[in-house]
Amino acid sequence: THGSALFTRGETQAMVTTTLGTTADEQIIDDLIEEYSKKFLLHYNFPPFSVGEVRRIMGPGRREIGHGALAERSLAAVLPSPEDFPYTIRLVSDILESNGSSSMATVCGGSLSLMDAGVPISAAVAGISIGMVAEDEGKVLFVDILGEEDRFGDMDFKVAGTRKGITGIQLDLKARGLDYQTISEALRLAGEARLQILDIMDKTIDKPRPNISAHAPRLITMKINPEKIGKLIGPGGKSIRAIQNETGAQIDIEDDGTVLISCTNEEKARRAYELISRLTEDVQIGRIYEGKVISIKDFGAFIEIQEGQDGLCHISELDDSYVRSVSDVVKIGDKVKVKVIAIDEQGRVKLSRKAAMKELGETSEKQKEQEAGTT
Repeated sequence: THGSALFTRGETQAMVTTTLGTTADEQIIDDLIEEYSKKFLLHYNFPPFSVGEVRRIMGPGRREIGHGALAERSLAAVLPSPEDFPYTIRLVSDILESNGSSSMATVCGGSLSLMDAGVPISAAVAGISIGMVAEDEGKVLFVDILGEEDRFGDMDFKVAGTRKGITGIQLDLKARGLDYQTISEALRLAGEARLQILDIMDKTIDKPRPNISAHAPRLITMKINPEKIGKLIGPGGKSIRAIQNETGAQIDIEDDGTVLISCTNEEKARRAYELISRLTEDVQIGRIYEGKVISIKDFGAFIEIQEGQDGLCHISELDDSYVRSVSDVVKIGDKVKVKVIAIDEQGRVKLSRKAAMKELGETSEKQKEQEAGTT
């Protein structure tokens, strides 16, 4: 895990852990209309020992799904955008003891756990439950109801939010209805209790940690031209596999050209970023590249300056001095520095070795021989 919190309120206790993942860890939802993925997941577990019972632990029931959904939407309002924080976030709330509103304890513990993990949430979130007993003589509201008050009472009004407003509400009602005055009073009491809980939470951690856990993957997001996606992948995935094998990074590509690089080592993630940038960037006139000679002709040498991108260095551009044969200067497999001097309308790249040497202040072997002969 990359963040954790243990929240206790009365006889209710929730242990909430945060795990940060990549795009590949998103949960795929096969909906009735369309399939979509979720970047924020909250899983709520209510083991039988939390209420002193012994029974078989099975899959999630209606209680687990409902409580988890309430806590999830209560916390979702303060999460950063995927552009600002591209991680997939999973919260797991394990209820260790329960005697009243474990879902609101999950909200409080989840807020603390997210801040401990370094997730830049906009504000801390807390929740409380308001109960009610209604008789012919009148009605009484309770703050932070216990299990018995929930069972025998007429209302369980869960309210979660920040200091500025409400992020989640759920109303369980046994009475025939509520008047506006009761609703207003319940929200007022919930607001006062929420602020009190937030004051206590702030004493432990009042803002997200500046850095995420050292054990969390490092993510780098970059944008490439969608037309370059095929070049990045390469024939049969050759290019992208080579980058992944060299750096150990996981690379995910979206159809719009968004590339997500994830790696536990930040330096290797940066290396993958450099390799992808070099592979997918457009060739720039006037820039010097280190290329590899892939073919030699009588009129010049073809040099690969990027994966799948080569250019012609004419025999007249190989050296300042006279060149009788191309093979006198370069051979297939040689690494040479060349400067892009032109790109024609058909996209063909023209290279110059002598221009690159002049700009870099280097001297060719032929010039060295001539200077040695002169002296």
